[in-house]
Amino acid sequence: MRELDIPIHEACQLAQQAGAAIMTIYEQGFEVTTKADNSPLTEADLASHQILEHGLQQLTPSFPVLSEESPATAIAQRHNWQTFWMLDPLDGTKEFVNRNGEFTVNIALIHRGDPVFGVVYVPVTKELYWGGESYGAWRQFDNKSPTAISVREPQTPPIVVGSRSHLTDEVKQFIEQIPAAELTSIGSSLKFCLLAQGQADLYPRLGPTSEWDTAAADAVLRGAGGQVIDLNTQQAMRYNQRETLLNPNFVAFTARGTWWDALLLAHAHYQERNDL
Repeated sequence: MRELDIPIHEACQLAQQAGAAIMTIYEQGFEVTTKADNSPLTEADLASHQILEHGLQQLTPSFPVLSEESPATAIAQRHNWQTFWMLDPLDGTKEFVNRNGEFTVNIALIHRGDPVFGVVYVPVTKELYWGGESYGAWRQFDNKSPTAISVREPQTPPIVVGSRSHLTDEVKQFIEQIPAAELTSIGSSLKFCLLAQGQADLYPRLGPTSEWDTAAADAVLRGAGGQVIDLNTQQAMRYNQRETLLNPNFVAFTARGTWWDALLLAHAHYQERNDL
């Protein structure tokens, strides 16, 4: 059931505008600074943040905005919010700095802990993905007409997607246990998008991510018929429910397979190694 009046077209346009600003900086050159958590920050992160935050505040004044680049005061207030926008203005800053094109603009609407709608825009290719459980999932190239997308039937052996920059030993060992599994490494939210458009089967993440890294693409994948499961609770991922904005280990997939028990074991090994 659609409980909210979501400005879908306008949110997609904002993602494209932010992407255009990112590309201007990408093509001109940029400096890289380091945030307190040692992650990189560029002028493009901040330019995209400003466009998205201002635009969404104009579109939906009653919905607060939480961004990776929000001040600490906004982050501290988030537990009081039932419905709000969650943004990663430039997901894959390392990929941006490395100039491999694998970075995205992420916009998610969170309602009562669930990602009910998401937009993922790929500035380099001008690919736009959006959707949610009540909206289906869609892909659009530049200004062409959008097409519906969906996950595929599980394949044997599966295509497993992994992080371009953060593939942990536990994930590598897990993949080795799946006979003939094929690994595709790619950056940012594009991993979810490969599943959503039927080009991969499984994305295990055993390692740190933040909620704004995943919320938008999680919504798109749900709209395409996929799932994102918290490996601690073995239930659907929830947002803005914990003291931290760090995600638990999770798996995104099209359908549960024979790999499930091996993944839970790899998750347990990761937790033990990191004293979690």
